[in-house]
Amino acid sequence: MLAASIFRPTLLLCWLAAPWSTQPESLFHSRDRSDLEPSPLRQAKPIADLHAAQRFLSRYGWSGLRATPEGAALAAAVRRFQRANALPASGELDAATLAAMNRPLRVPDTRLPPPSPRLRPPARPPRARSRPRGSPDGGAARAFSKRTLSWRLLGEALSSQLSAAEQRRIVALAFRMWSEVTPLDFREDLAAPGAAVDIKLGFGRGRHLGCPRAFDGSGQEFAHAWRLGDIHFDDDEHFTPPTSDMGISLLKVAVHEIGHVLGLPHTYRTGSIMQPNYIPQEPAFELDWSDRKAIQKLYGSCEGSFDTAFDWIRKERNQYGEVMVRFSTYFFRNSWYWLYENRNNRTRYGDPIEILTGWHGIPTYNIDAFVHIWTWKRDERYFFRGNQYWRYDSDKDQALTEDEQGKSYPKLISEGFPGIPSPLDTAFYDRRQKLIYFFKESLVFAFDVNRNRVLNSYPKKITEVFPAIIPQNHPFRNIDSAYYSYAYNSIFFFKGNAYWKVVNDKDKQQNSWLPANGLFPKKLISEKWFDVCDVHISTLNM
Repeated sequence: MLAASIFRPTLLLCWLAAPWSTQPESLFHSRDRSDLEPSPLRQAKPIADLHAAQRFLSRYGWSGLRATPEGAALAAAVRRFQRANALPASGELDAATLAAMNRPLRVPDTRLPPPSPRLRPPARPPRARSRPRGSPDGGAARAFSKRTLSWRLLGEALSSQLSAAEQRRIVALAFRMWSEVTPLDFREDLAAPGAAVDIKLGFGRGRHLGCPRAFDGSGQEFAHAWRLGDIHFDDDEHFTPPTSDMGISLLKVAVHEIGHVLGLPHTYRTGSIMQPNYIPQEPAFELDWSDRKAIQKLYGSCEGSFDTAFDWIRKERNQYGEVMVRFSTYFFRNSWYWLYENRNNRTRYGDPIEILTGWHGIPTYNIDAFVHIWTWKRDERYFFRGNQYWRYDSDKDQALTEDEQGKSYPKLISEGFPGIPSPLDTAFYDRRQKLIYFFKESLVFAFDVNRNRVLNSYPKKITEVFPAIIPQNHPFRNIDSAYYSYAYNSIFFFKGNAYWKVVNDKDKQQNSWLPANGLFPKKLISEKWFDVCDVHISTLNM
């Protein structure tokens, strides 16, 4: 629980169609650091002269509708390519431009029609290509109107370099990476007719899979994607798994091409998976902030409720021996959870994870509440579900099986917290008052942890203890989660996809007219906490 770079010139990807607070848990995926050793397979010819450059500009759409650019059209195509690759736009085929053409690129959008579901070649070649998707004129466009998309790695078009199981795992992980930041649900479908599968992937060499564009061998174009359809990988390239430090990362290529199929164009932002040059990443490869925002602009942000949310507090000594208080934020939903990186304002890469994997001995789904009693004398953590509660040992990272007297956990809520009903909606501990606030339907119970009893004047209506600043703008009852955030020094109520912030001491100092514990008007959770997205259950343990 508490658990980049320069590229050797030789390879090419394409898109046809038209990619702290503390952090105690380590990243869950090891990514590659590809050194792009030359493949022993068939090599593509380098671009070294005028004729090769003309073919390059024509093949990949930089020259517009002209089959072989010459004169002014050639100079214009060269300038477009130079601007897109951050070179002086001279229009001349100088050494720097030829070197850029030989770099690992991802091919621009040519908007060819997709291959037939039966993978037969078209009756005649396409007549025209549009401007390059990687050019300044290219733009993002939502490719699918639905949110559940099926995919299949074609059994008749597997790579000769990796096992079938490894290929499927890598492709599934590539889809998961996009679902970690969008409301899209990607499901592998091995049963439906091919025409009914949304995204089909396969490997081939040269003339392949009935595709109108042939691969060129190892060294330039190593994949292409067709809008609303297929992704093809050049099996002459040396594809490797994420754990390898050699070759071309199949994961990165797949993530890039899936981005194209979903509607993303090329971008020239450093760090983006959608930049046209294939660039080796650090092992912790993930989607750049710009990639996240670009895909969310097309498909929206993730919305959803939480079963519980809390900050996990712990003490650590710094290099000077001083005790420092650290915290990590967690969100629980159903049977999985996310760690939220407050410093980066996003979920940890690789989340969500199954509760069963990260939290030992507590219920594995539908947690009602978490409470951390934290005083000078007590440091106790409790999880609640149904009519029971569990105490969690932070040092051993597991739920206790018995208390100091030898009595077993879990225990009945009515035993440990007299007067508190069950099951609960939610709860949180208020350190200022040394009170636990338990919520049940429209009522709130204030529980004194020192006297181990409910305060005499409680229960009360939630609206009485936490009044709305604006009339009727209030969750009223059945709150999903109440959460004290150390990042914001504030209490938040969650219900559905909305949250209400509770007036804190700083708010009162700035606006004395605000009611004590008043609720500010509701806002969308997704506007404050980003990328808390579900993934398909089959990929939870990836």
